[in-house]
Amino acid sequence: MNKFMKLSCAVLALAVATPAFAEEEVEEEGAVGWTPIAIGVFSPVQLPWGSARWDVFGMDLGILWADAPKMYGIGVGGLAMATRDTMGGLQVSGLCNWATKDVYGIRATLGANITFGESYGLEVGMFSYREKEFWGVDVNLIGGYCQRLSGVQVGGLVNLNMDQSYGAIFAIGGNMSGKAYGFQGAAVFNFCDELHGFQLGLVNFARECPWGCQIGLVNVIMDNAIKVLPIFNCYF
Repeated sequence: MNKFMKLSCAVLALAVATPAFAEEEVEEEGAVGWTPIAIGVFSPVQLPWGSARWDVFGMDLGILWADAPKMYGIGVGGLAMATRDTMGGLQVSGLCNWATKDVYGIRATLGANITFGESYGLEVGMFSYREKEFWGVDVNLIGGYCQRLSGVQVGGLVNLNMDQSYGAIFAIGGNMSGKAYGFQGAAVFNFCDELHGFQLGLVNFARECPWGCQIGLVNVIMDNAIKVLPIFNCYF
């Protein structure tokens, strides 16, 4: 029993000391190989051994969190799932799904879905953040943030699409887009720099409206002949 405790302490100490070194090595050299299954407590305390060193083509299971360069298949993490390269398949975690590059598939979490590449598929969580484009269906209790959206987005409070949105966007609080192509629907407000479609909300605002209309208590189109109208406004 004492030998087992000493061995466990040594393993944990090594795990604390090695992640930063291993991550730097992976960035320089890439994955050391691939495995059909990875199981562990947290990276790098896993089989096969190594923090973010093995591509997983099959199943990736982490009691606390799992970390891999590429993951194609099913990934389950008690707290978090992380991929440093492309992810394809299904990811489920308690607090966070993290992807440094592109994502293809389904991700679900009670916390945040974070992507620094492009995302394609279905994502469900508390909040989502994407540096690039999202294609698919995005459902969040708080809301979502991305540069470009193509598809359907549902947010409990607010949705932010900084560049463009194509499709249908719904929120209890509000929606904000650079250029909005399609539908914006919110209980409180809709905002966009350029409207190409339809806004439905208590307050609707568009700086420009090449084509489209608004329905709400207050409707504002800044480049229109009549800029503010109740109930209904469209480009004249």
